[in-house]
Amino acid sequence: MERGRKNQKCSSFCNPSTPGATAAATSISGGGVGGGESYGGNGNSGILDETVLMLVFRSLNWDPHVICVAACVSRRLRAVARRVLFRELCISRAPRMVSALTSDGVAPAGRLGGGWHALAKLLFFCCGCAAPTRFFALDRPALGHFVGVSRFSKTSGRSFLARRFWSDLLFVSDPCEHPAAGRGGGEDLGAYRGVFRGFMRSRTRAWLIGKQAELETRVRCPYCGARVWSMTAAGLVPNSASTRLGSHEGSLEYFVCVNGHLHGYCWLAHLSTDDDDDEADGDDTGDDGKHNEEDEEGNAEF
Repeated sequence: MERGRKNQKCSSFCNPSTPGATAAATSISGGGVGGGESYGGNGNSGILDETVLMLVFRSLNWDPHVICVAACVSRRLRAVARRVLFRELCISRAPRMVSALTSDGVAPAGRLGGGWHALAKLLFFCCGCAAPTRFFALDRPALGHFVGVSRFSKTSGRSFLARRFWSDLLFVSDPCEHPAAGRGGGEDLGAYRGVFRGFMRSRTRAWLIGKQAELETRVRCPYCGARVWSMTAAGLVPNSASTRLGSHEGSLEYFVCVNGHLHGYCWLAHLSTDDDDDEADGDDTGDDGKHNEEDEEGNAEF
């Protein structure tokens, strides 16, 4: 039963059925169920040695699917994954974003609010929208899913901050479209996510605490499980957020948890055929067809 709970937690991050992922995790564990526990009381011996694990997963290019499956094998591997492997995954895939989030002593001893596994999940997992909220009506739920490529922008993040909080640094992703959850009027559900730099010292948090804003009772952070504030209920949603997302004013809601993770939803209007053509003409990814990790606006892509 305990092992079933572990697998359930990991499967909420990404799908472990990726070809080779299960086989790789079985090999790492020493073969079979509970293989990771067969090395006795010394957690630093054999394949459980952190240096060895670093070499193994570096050779796999820090594949998030394999890391998640390995973390489900045993409690020891999960502890190593949370302490080391997810950190290296984040640094490998979004180095400039991680550097911005940890610079100037805002992450003492390399520790982030909610942990590195929460940041890794935020980078690679769209939480969708499981249920309606106080300020966001929803006919059908949109399930969360793994996202192979995402782009986070601190310029976009500024659009989600009231002017008095512009000194805070917030990275926000482009909205992930969910056509299956659409409603009348040709609108799709957009789900987006983000993270604050040094949220404990931010002006946004200081204002929420100072005004004694109430934490939501029915919503939790999908990335770290912490309690959240509704920015809509707190009156901190600027008009620029709707403009940035391409949604109608008032057709969005987002939350910020006590660890500084943001997630939210909006209704996105379909682009017309002419708009699609214009957008395609203006999409320049360079000669090699790949995006740069950070553009002039400070976007982090991986």
